[in-house]
Amino acid sequence: MSESIPASLPLRNDLIGEEPYGAPQLDVPVCLNVNENPYAPDPAVCDSIAARVRQIAPTLNRYPDREHIELRQAFATYLKRESGVDLSVDQLWGANGSNEIMLQVFQAFGGPGRTALGCDPTYSMYPEYARDTFTAWRVAHRNEDFTLNVERTIAAINEIHPAIVLLTSPNNPTGTPLNMADLKRILAACETAPVAGAAEGVHPVVVVDEAYIEFRNPGTPSAVTLIAEHPNLAVSRTMSKAFAFAGARVGYMAASKGIIDCLRIVRMPYHLSAITQAAALAAFEHTDEQLSRVDHLRDIREQTAAWLTTQTYQGRPLEVAESESNFLLFGGHFADRDRIFRELLDRGVLIRVVGPEGWLRVCMGTDEEMARFRTALAEVLAEEPRDAD
Repeated sequence: MSESIPASLPLRNDLIGEEPYGAPQLDVPVCLNVNENPYAPDPAVCDSIAARVRQIAPTLNRYPDREHIELRQAFATYLKRESGVDLSVDQLWGANGSNEIMLQVFQAFGGPGRTALGCDPTYSMYPEYARDTFTAWRVAHRNEDFTLNVERTIAAINEIHPAIVLLTSPNNPTGTPLNMADLKRILAACETAPVAGAAEGVHPVVVVDEAYIEFRNPGTPSAVTLIAEHPNLAVSRTMSKAFAFAGARVGYMAASKGIIDCLRIVRMPYHLSAITQAAALAAFEHTDEQLSRVDHLRDIREQTAAWLTTQTYQGRPLEVAESESNFLLFGGHFADRDRIFRELLDRGVLIRVVGPEGWLRVCMGTDEEMARFRTALAEVLAEEPRDAD
């Protein structure tokens, strides 16, 4: 795409040669590459969405509620049920997907002279948020098993003095959960650490991205349970994944009122349309239906992980990263993961080339889609020549 941009256009110098972010969008029978919920909303949910949109349609000549109070209350009600945490409306904030939430975080706390710290491998959009807001991006490498290296992360906090420390649980693209004890250590370090380019007494904000948190194993706590004790903690959520609502583009953040008010400063006027708000409220009316497939997808994840470990590549069993999300990172030692990706695509199965070299990622689909994936991958692996001794 960048080759089609005329050199006469005043594109920012740091964006010249860049490509827009995005996974392949291909018309294939089995799409398992963007971590969507494969199950469509129930007809009752669709009817409620249509009814709510019809109700507000005559008001579309007016701007929507820019503070989306009713929707923020719905977020609070849901988190009370889902995580057992009582939050007030002014501790919640919504946006067009958690992508916009994260961009607002970088707009509010990043900028020239500021640094954001992540722990790689992690979501590949984070450095793009940093780039777009002129925020420096630094990483502390995870352990070999993709768990957080707490000592390395705290050392980086004390060295670079970031304004934002961005953690992900479950992590994308690995699916690794974030241990609450590790998070508490990071929070404690940030509560005394300075921020480069800020006044004395300013400390980093810790952002935990919980886009896939509903897929965690039962009994695993959410970071939202720590908000009351840690005013520098913000937790990002989305309705895209477990809620089967990716096309609606609804994300939200839970945090202290102070952090939420910072986001309100940088948000665009009327950023959430009346239609988006209506659709989200209708979905929350059917929370049980929207989340009805989460347990099944979790079971499919565990079954698929077990099956993958029985498969071999060049005489060695496939590795599978521990995951509490709706996807699995697998392989570990693929010499040519692009070839495997192409061979699967030739068989009508689209997965994702992402993460460290040697790995591929597959999200959980329907039972029929996962059967197609298993058949296709087994065929591809059977055709792979073994290394010569």
